[in-house]
Formats: sequence, structure tokens, C-alpha cells
Amino acid sequence: MKMEDIARLAGVSKSAVSLALNGKPGISPETRQRIFQIAKEHNYQLKSRSLNADARTKSLTFLVFVNSGIVLEQYYQQPFFRELIYHIEERCRYHGYSLLFSAVDMNNFERDIGALAKAPHKDGVILLGTNLSREQIAAVTAKLPHSLVVLDTGCDTLPLHFVEINNVMGAYQAGIHLCELGHTDIGYIASNIKIHNFEERMKGFTAALREKGRKLSDNRIFSVAPTILSSQDALKDQLQSFLAAGHKMPTAFFCECDYIAISAIKTLTELEYRVPEDVSVVGFDNISEAIIVSPELTTVHVDKERLARLAVDLVIESINSEMRVKSKIRVDTELVARLSSAPPLVAAKRN
Repeated sequence: MKMEDIARLAGVSKSAVSLALNGKPGISPETRQRIFQIAKEHNYQLKSRSLNADARTKSLTFLVFVNSGIVLEQYYQQPFFRELIYHIEERCRYHGYSLLFSAVDMNNFERDIGALAKAPHKDGVILLGTNLSREQIAAVTAKLPHSLVVLDTGCDTLPLHFVEINNVMGAYQAGIHLCELGHTDIGYIASNIKIHNFEERMKGFTAALREKGRKLSDNRIFSVAPTILSSQDALKDQLQSFLAAGHKMPTAFFCECDYIAISAIKTLTELEYRVPEDVSVVGFDNISEAIIVSPELTTVHVDKERLARLAVDLVIESINSEMRVKSKIRVDTELVARLSSAPPLVAAKRN
């Protein structure tokens, strides 16, 4: 009996099974009970439980700063982070480590980082740096053990281990994809919260357009909240104002993350634009919801399992040996073409 089998029998995801068996929040009591019952009936033996690890157990701490734009207090329920945590736990278990969780409220940043030095971080720390600036990372890591890896962001000038996505490559792949489909009037839907990853995605996307002899006009750049899966009035208002000024709707949009892309599809549908017949939409991250939305989302695949494996292995290597020279690792991406993108003339050909 494997975790995948329990997930299938319970009708839930593997990450939900992981949350239940490791005693973490993020699922309902009913789901947790169903998972435990199935595990018991099939004699499933959990090798380690992260929240019940005793002092003799080797453990890593997953440190997160919440309530800062894209990283919400319930971050473990956000699709990208949920999948990433699942793979981190699996890799920790492989090495015989348990995973502890520590969350700090960004609203109390200055106060709480002072307490980090006194907190029991066990053997090493994986710091989720998604929403942190260079200055914040420097301030936080000064309080933490030397066995530390910063995950999901990068900074070339800090002497720390970083493991991040090749964001430039991913957005470049999305831009090339839309250009090769024949799109010339392309829009960009950005996050209204700026982080390192999104800035890198803008660089990669505009580089692709330049290479193909195209340009991203300023009036075709829109911005919305990056953590809402439903239609957004803010985007609807921006698009309607754009159309009212006499512009035509772009034939394609690149969105800085899948949340934005799914929200854009729903917003465009409410404005009576068909995806992809009238407008193509491409996202970034390849979260599990990308194949649930209709049409299925063309997106940039982020190898979350590889990110997790590299981060865990690097922090454990730091624990076991003195590493004076740090590493900066970028994991490449892959475009996954699905049904939300098509050539711009597909509607005309069908009519």
C-alpha cells in the first residue's frame, strides 16, 4: 500500500494524504478521518510523523513568512506551495528526516525575526523566499543556522544557498509559443504584487517577443491580484477601459502565474470572449488546477519535485560538511501546450 493508493481510495490528492498522515492542517476533519481509516484497514505504516518528531529525530525546519501578498496565512492550501511541500516531505523521509513547520507573520517582521535565533531549528532550515526581498533575506538568515537553503527565489550577491525556478526561461518559452502560433497582438497580465520571480518572468517574455520582432506595448500590460482563482472585477474594468479607448482585444495573453491565468479565462468569458477561439491564455507554474479549468490551461511546467529534492539534499549536505562556498541553482522549465492557446485565426477558420 502506497500513499498514491490511499489517495485513490479516498478520492483525494497525494498532498491531502500527506497532510493527514503528518498531522498538519489544510484538510477537513472528515477527510482526515477517512484517510486514517483507509490507512488502518490496509495496514499502512507511516515511517515518520513530522509534527510528532521527538528530540532524537533528525529534522529540518520549513520556515515561511506569511501575510505578504502572494504567500497567504493558509499557504499550505495554495496549489503551488501544497505540491512543493509534499515533495519536500517525501525527500526528507527518504533521508530519514522529519519536517517541522514554522510560520512568521510579515506584519510583525522586525519583532519576530529577533526570536528566530532562540527558536529550535533542529538540524537545518529551508527558507521559503518567494515573497522576501534581498534585505529581508539577509536579515532573516543572519539569525539562522549556517545549514540553510533559500527556496523559490534568488539573489546573486548574498553568500547563501539558493534553489529557484529559471523564471526567465519559462516566460521566454511562453512568449516563443505564442509568437510561433502566429500572434502579433499580445497582452501581458501581471501580478499587482511585485516579487523577484515575476520580475524575471517579465524579462524572459519581453526577450522572446524582441527575438521574434514583436514588442509588448505598455497599454497592453494589465495587473491583478495573484491569489484569486475567480473572475476579477479589477481586470474586467481594465479591459473594458482598454476597449472603450478604441483598442481591440489582444489575441493572446501571457499571465505571470496560473492563478492569474485561470482568473483571466473566467473574466474573459464573462466579457463574452471565447478561449482560445478569440483569445489565447498562457499561465506559469502548472498547478494541479491547470487541467481542471475549462479549457485546460497551456502553462509553463515547474518541476516542483526537483526543486524540493535539490533544496533538501543541499541543506543536508550543508549539515554533514562545512561548505564555505555556496551554490545558486536554477531549475529549467518546460512549456505544456494544452487547449487554452491556439493560432489567432482559428475562430475565422471555423466560421
